[in-house]
Amino acid sequence: MNKIVFLLEEPSMETLLDGMLKRMFPKTDFQFVSHRGRSALEKSIPYKLRGWKEPGVRFVILIDNDDRDCIALKKRLTQLCAENGRDDSLVRIVCQELEAWYLGDTYALAEAFGDEKLGNIGRRARFRNPDAVPKPSDELKRLIRGFRKSDAAELMADHISRERNRSPSFQALLTGLDRLISGFAV
Repeated sequence: MNKIVFLLEEPSMETLLDGMLKRMFPKTDFQFVSHRGRSALEKSIPYKLRGWKEPGVRFVILIDNDDRDCIALKKRLTQLCAENGRDDSLVRIVCQELEAWYLGDTYALAEAFGDEKLGNIGRRARFRNPDAVPKPSDELKRLIRGFRKSDAAELMADHISRERNRSPSFQALLTGLDRLISGFAV
């Protein structure tokens, strides 16, 4: 059986991806392993990649950039995958935080939170490139009363759209998944 296993930095990533990817890729089997932060994820990668014996599995490592050097981070994680026998793993960096993906689809944000004004924030200069917003979670806390990461991930999973989303890191994940999934057919 072909399966894509995500190794994730945080539980809110799992919540978003579980709902979103089942909707976008209904014929693909996904499994999510979330961690409690960057260091826990990075420490577990070698053990998970070497220890996972199930045939037909491909791995995706997904981690927030958090205003770090994303090229160096991706290079280090890609090398870690190769060193542990899984150079077929897909490494993707969320710029800057997962919440940038929400800012990438402001219409989904408006639908999820029941506030049509949120649909227009993408017109503001500071939100036009969602991956360049330094602290998207802080912006969302300012815009949405009672904003909580875990609740937002669950709400956004049902609404976020591939076609509307302007986040380059969101699109890079989906393009990478397209390639992984098409590789199963070979």
